[in-house]
Amino acid sequence: MNHRLTRWVIVAATALALTATGAMAQDRTDWPRNITIGTASVGGVYFVYGNGLASFIGESLGINASGEITGGPTQNATLVQMKEHQIGLVTMGPMYEAWTGRSELAPGMPHNDVRALFPMYETPLHGIALRRSNIRSIADLEGKRVSVGPAGGTAGTYWPRFFETLGVRVRPSFSGASDAASQLKDGLIDAFAFAAGVPIGAFSQLAAETDVRTFGFSPEEHAKILENFPEVAAYTIPAGTYSGQTEDDATVAMWNFAIAHRDMPESLAYEITKLVLENNDRMLQIHAAARATLTENWVNNGFLPFHPGAVRYFEEQGITIPDELRG
Repeated sequence: MNHRLTRWVIVAATALALTATGAMAQDRTDWPRNITIGTASVGGVYFVYGNGLASFIGESLGINASGEITGGPTQNATLVQMKEHQIGLVTMGPMYEAWTGRSELAPGMPHNDVRALFPMYETPLHGIALRRSNIRSIADLEGKRVSVGPAGGTAGTYWPRFFETLGVRVRPSFSGASDAASQLKDGLIDAFAFAAGVPIGAFSQLAAETDVRTFGFSPEEHAKILENFPEVAAYTIPAGTYSGQTEDDATVAMWNFAIAHRDMPESLAYEITKLVLENNDRMLQIHAAARATLTENWVNNGFLPFHPGAVRYFEEQGITIPDELRG
């Protein structure tokens, strides 16, 4: 290669690099300086997952990101819809109600500006009680004092509906996972029925500190819930998930997704989706539930349009997102 051609190649390469660098800078000009991720109560998986996600985004994308304690999915959907939070963690049951304007927090306001980013994991709904209470299934909760998590969360929304469907009358209370665990340990409540990715930190701590029994549904209860709630699917919590759990618990679960407002810059939505789905080992360091935070699980979203930035990432992986799920 002669000197003139060599100089031309160097100049061209330099210009290309400068152009790429400028494009990256331009691409970030509309990125927010701060990102707030709506999680849920202390002691639940959302709190751990969301704060870990915030740290990962901050480290990798150079944005000041933080998790914030909230009432859970119902509130997170509204906070994203109103642009008060940039990212929210939601279970698809409450998200569907918010999408269709039937949110208990904002009735009559369809949350049509919310977009999906990436799948997280399944959320089983199951319970825990002191072993001496002899509570083994939902029917045994008749007349009992039962915490169902924070008002507006997945558990706080769906457990009262499950009880009503099954004809079981309980005395419900609403509190965060950590508080409910303490109340159960102190005998202030008879059972704690919750919804979170397993293992639930509050359940694990209870199982380690006192004699407890986890429980799900009897076969008859299970069939009735599956028949009346199409947004849930059958799920089994394997024996040994918690200390002292000697039998499988038959229950139901919903999928969780991370969401953003449709006005989030496309490049940012793309980078967040790519970061999470291409680094599952790092996500597993945050919480074991992230074993399901995988690209192929996009199919567990049946109604919420994906953000264009997320669509771009999925299409790069050879996935065709249906028209009705393109935001």
